[in-house]
Amino acid sequence: MYSRAEKSAIRKKFWTTFGLYMKPIKNAQGKRISWQNYKSRVKDIYFRMEAERGYASISIDISHSDLELQELYFDQFKALKKILENSTQESWEWALHTQNNNGQTLSRIYKRREGVNVMEEETWPEIISFLKPRIIALDEFWDNVKPGFEDF
Repeated sequence: MYSRAEKSAIRKKFWTTFGLYMKPIKNAQGKRISWQNYKSRVKDIYFRMEAERGYASISIDISHSDLELQELYFDQFKALKKILENSTQESWEWALHTQNNNGQTLSRIYKRREGVNVMEEETWPEIISFLKPRIIALDEFWDNVKPGFEDF
């Protein structure tokens, strides 16, 4: 078992390693960004990456407090599903009005990789290999479709 401080230090080391690995890669607009803290720059839309015990995931989280507006955002993403699949070269899972770990209702479009553990440094290359191409592809996708969400 790890203490809380040890878990925090391991996670911090992983995300620092991920950040260093991704640092030379520029975004779709040719700019340097912090990939591990990717910002959508649109209120209530978040791009999240997780590396935990047992899984890694990447997601687009829609967290608008008005569930009807949240569903409208979700439907707008659904209309762009083919573009997302072309950018990422795979299909993703779609969950309307699900709960996050804090009990907040959100809608999520995500991809998850089972069988990896951020606490085991030997699985880090597998986690990074999962997250890297997907966050780059999401950035390309978002660069193309973001204007449609800015006026929402």
